Amino acid sequence: MAYSISETCSGCTACARLCPVMAISGERGRVHTINPKRCVECGVCARGCPKSAIRDARGAIPPRIPRKEWPKPAIRTEDCSACRMCVDICPFDALALTLPQFKGDIRVHAALSNPAKCVGCAQCMKICPLRLIEMQSPALPPEAKATAEAAK
Repeated sequence: MAYSISETCSGCTACARLCPVMAISGERGRVHTINPKRCVECGVCARGCPKSAIRDARGAIPPRIPRKEWPKPAIRTEDCSACRMCVDICPFDALALTLPQFKGDIRVHAALSNPAKCVGCAQCMKICPLRLIEMQSPALPPEAKATAEAAK
């Protein structure tokens, strides 16, 4: 079951720009739609929607999360085979293979090379054949943790 967009959508295009599989369409200023056949239920659209107009598959409105708190892939590099599957599936070019340090170096691995581009869609985690990628929320500075705890 795919995510859906309610009538409270303002047509700001934030969700469409963030969607890693281009499942969202619509004109600026008009209610957007999600193609249920393309939606991978990653939740990125809901995290970035300023109007909380997106519902998950159960009909609930997921919370909006500040971008600095979006999950990022943590890769167990010591076991990575450098197959490139995660690098190739990333629609935002946030992952790359490391370069060899010397001629004959076979210790290359996938790495989050551009964290600012990562939207936390977890497509890399889902495709990793060795299951070496885990999505983790970034460590927050102490003042942000205190603010988050106070809000609870």
